[in-house]
Amino acid sequence: MITRRNAVAVLSASAVFLPNVGLAKGSDPVAETRYGRVRGLREQGVLVFRGVRYGADTASRRFARAVAPTAWAGVADATYYRAAAPQTKPTEPTSEDCLFLNVWTPGLDRARRPVMVYLHGGAHSHGSGSDPLYDGSSLVRRGDVVVVTLNHRLAALGYAYLAQLGGPTESGNVGNLDIVLALEWVRDNISGFGGDPRRVMVFGQSGGGAKTVTLMAMPEARPLFHRAATMSGQHVTAAGPMHATARAKAWVAKAGAADVAQLRTLPIERLVEAMAMTDPLEGKGEISFVSTLDHHALPRHPFVPDAPREAGHIPLIIGNTHDETGGWIADWLKRGDTTWDNLPARIGSQITRDVAPDWVAQRYREIYPEKSPGQILLAATTAGRSWPGHVIQAEERAKIGAPTWMYQLDFPSPEFGGVLGAFHTLDIPLVFDNVGAAGSQTGTGAEARKLAGRMADAFVALARTGDPNCASNPPWPQYDLDRRETMIFDTQSRAVSDPRREERLLWSVAPYIKPGG
Repeated sequence: MITRRNAVAVLSASAVFLPNVGLAKGSDPVAETRYGRVRGLREQGVLVFRGVRYGADTASRRFARAVAPTAWAGVADATYYRAAAPQTKPTEPTSEDCLFLNVWTPGLDRARRPVMVYLHGGAHSHGSGSDPLYDGSSLVRRGDVVVVTLNHRLAALGYAYLAQLGGPTESGNVGNLDIVLALEWVRDNISGFGGDPRRVMVFGQSGGGAKTVTLMAMPEARPLFHRAATMSGQHVTAAGPMHATARAKAWVAKAGAADVAQLRTLPIERLVEAMAMTDPLEGKGEISFVSTLDHHALPRHPFVPDAPREAGHIPLIIGNTHDETGGWIADWLKRGDTTWDNLPARIGSQITRDVAPDWVAQRYREIYPEKSPGQILLAATTAGRSWPGHVIQAEERAKIGAPTWMYQLDFPSPEFGGVLGAFHTLDIPLVFDNVGAAGSQTGTGAEARKLAGRMADAFVALARTGDPNCASNPPWPQYDLDRRETMIFDTQSRAVSDPRREERLLWSVAPYIKPGG
């Protein structure tokens, strides 16, 4: 919901132009874009531009494809983050005028450095590109790269499929089309920020990883990037148009609109309030809006019936954490009250494969006789909920011979005595080399910092060369179906053939269903 304080912040954010046309203030950097000049800041040797407009205000184009901004005179202020997209439970100002990106660069020269474009997580419904964990300064200093983060439309405003209800054909994917617009901005402008438009890497975590692999299935997006990485982005399918229509219809009714035309005119607060409704198909959680198989912007699923051969030339890292569900079941793990009696029910409440939970519990006790009920709960819920999507992605890429590298983060968070393991999101501060940033849960000890350097180096290497192998890490073979080699990132990183093989075979008896799809 947009609060009075948020509204004031957004209004103040609209005053973006500076009076001294064409002049940098002191030593502040000024960069040229196709739409006009922008002034950023110099921070500890890194040039930072926050809040660079890449698209026009979307308020007049609700549910439709965004357009490029109008050119401006003078020098626009790019020294602070701009509004995030409207969303439930925001932690920062929000506005429909949200199409802004942020750039970190070593210099405004013609060095043509690799460009690393990060897509934020938060499913497809929350977040922005301004989280402290995504600050690109460390990657810039470490790898001599250009880092870009961005905001785009989310939840119903970015992914409500209204085409069957009289809305725009592209409505179920306009959030992704915003990202395409941002990538077009990168193509056309990043050379002025010291970047190479021919070496653009897109990477993201959770929902950002899902958007990354979805872009690989979108004809408009594929020519705009050249390497990719998905971190815990387990999407194999998009939402089908029938399910997406059912959700959109329920949301329109909840908002109190008679039709899409009226929906376009309602106050944004009312639309956001309706987005907090319970999902009508799953019967739990907020209503789920994700990328939609609309047969136009997204003509196919990301990995069904196979990996898109049109994206087979794009080198891809597929990563996951060993204990993805640790944060979601944290209360149980911290209390330590999982028993052999309640274990099956707790497993059944979390998994996405239709198998008998008591059978799963028994099989895990056979595979890991030394584990406690809580440890088996963590292992089984991770492998039965999050991990299968990553395995399917790697398998399908291997079948078409596409260059793919898989990793698993085993390094546990030290918080709560380590009982949560290496949970979902823990790899973000490691990849950005930001273990000391607000929100990081890796700890700041020597082992965490060393691991962060190794993971950051691997991602930088992929951006630079199309191959994550680098001097910081042991050899990292490409994933294939014979050996299934996976880089285990831990205090002692190493490539392991088919890690958790017995678990993989256990869960292979039933098809994977992506939550929210």
